[in-house]
Amino acid sequence: MDDRFQRRIQRYGWDKAAGRYEAGWKHSLADAQAELLAVADARPGEHVLDIACGTGLVTFPLAEAVGSMGRVVATDISERMIERLQAEASRRGITNIKAVRADAERLDMLDDHSFDLVTCALGLMYFPQPLVAMRHIQRVLKPGGRAVFAVWGARGNCGWAEIFPIVDARVHSSVCPLFFRLGTGHVLSSEMEAAGLTDVEEVRISTMLPYEDDASALEAAFAGGPVALAYGRFDAPTRKTAHAEYLASIAPYRTRDGYRIPGEFVVCSGKAA
Repeated sequence: MDDRFQRRIQRYGWDKAAGRYEAGWKHSLADAQAELLAVADARPGEHVLDIACGTGLVTFPLAEAVGSMGRVVATDISERMIERLQAEASRRGITNIKAVRADAERLDMLDDHSFDLVTCALGLMYFPQPLVAMRHIQRVLKPGGRAVFAVWGARGNCGWAEIFPIVDARVHSSVCPLFFRLGTGHVLSSEMEAAGLTDVEEVRISTMLPYEDDASALEAAFAGGPVALAYGRFDAPTRKTAHAEYLASIAPYRTRDGYRIPGEFVVCSGKAA
């Protein structure tokens, strides 16, 4: 697929999902984000770059950790995500975050060796050329600076994974044809090393994604995540059949309190040479 087309899909897809993203995914992604933040260990006064920041679920804890003497530059390809982050930062009176719309594979506006820490929480899977983005990250890190990335794990360990073929069977979305590649085996670690990062370490986390009922599970999967743009093209009968197929795919994870859908994350860290 043409990289420019894939970037457009990601940009406008996440614009579409921005208003529903946190409601659908905030609790489900908490384990991965907590592990990333623990490994990143942001410190007072540091300069941090948070790539694919979304609505700021990782950005805000980073800003708190670096304090008033530090700063966080938050980037995302989605303008709507950036607007939401900026509005929330203003509401909280947080002044050490600079949020800008930017393509992670084109960070030429950032100076070499200007950050102590770069994070990317569950964004690299969507990049057409993640290795290109990692090379930019290596470039903007100070010598010895840290990079910490989280991606979804292996497809077979993510109980919600049928959402992609269910959507693609109804409209060719090409949302992310290689979504699970970086979380399979040691692919992410290998690509970090190929980008020039050193001392690479990997942690694999098993978790459960909680949803209280059918409606919340469907909202997250279809309207609040990566397939939102394609889902917006479904008519009512198509939505009905897609919903039924997705609920059947997650039926094994139904509990008395809703759903607990298995998921897996891979968190990798490395250092700039």
